[in-house]
Amino acid sequence: MNSAQEQLNSAFRTPKKAGRIRQQNEAKILQAAEIEFALNGYKGTSLNAVADRANLPKSNILYYFKSKLGLYGVLLADILELWNHVFSNATVNDDPKEVLSVYIEEKMKYSQTNPLASRIFAMEIIQGAPYLKKFLSEDLKEWIDDRSKVFYGWIEAGKIKEIDPNHLIFVMWGATQHYADFATQIQWVLGREELTEEDFATATKTIKTLVLGGLGLDQD
Repeated sequence: MNSAQEQLNSAFRTPKKAGRIRQQNEAKILQAAEIEFALNGYKGTSLNAVADRANLPKSNILYYFKSKLGLYGVLLADILELWNHVFSNATVNDDPKEVLSVYIEEKMKYSQTNPLASRIFAMEIIQGAPYLKKFLSEDLKEWIDDRSKVFYGWIEAGKIKEIDPNHLIFVMWGATQHYADFATQIQWVLGREELTEEDFATATKTIKTLVLGGLGLDQD
């Protein structure tokens, strides 16, 4: 494995150190990187531009993240962790209605508050996942396989209708991330300059109704 790939892989497996100043600087760098990667893509983004936007020396980025690829990997890892953490700890003993309701609500909230992050991930996938390919085929697949066991447990317990867990997860991802990745299209159709709190509330309720109803779960 080459050193660049090792740096990227480590971003998904290495916990961050806890120093307060480091956390503050990392947050500034990641916020700046999110904007630069969203505007210019991976190839078009330079560490100098990220450093200028973060108002920090380029040396800080290299100290914390080692390289542009390392920074990109950490940013993508953060996106995926925020997307999926609500569902990561769900068990067969949990109430599927409660778990999935919260999961959809949190993903919609993230699409509303962090649309650039979702678009960065979408660009990576559209381009054939050149930097995430190994992660998608190994770590993310392992996560989906593990989460599928929860769905199968709910099915066996009679808590939800029989359905393919993989495609259910894809549907929830696609529906919730659509409101970040294609916000401009939605704004045109709805005649908005920007989507409102009410728009997101209505969309969240609609997605929950479709998903929970399709699984045979009672609606409030």
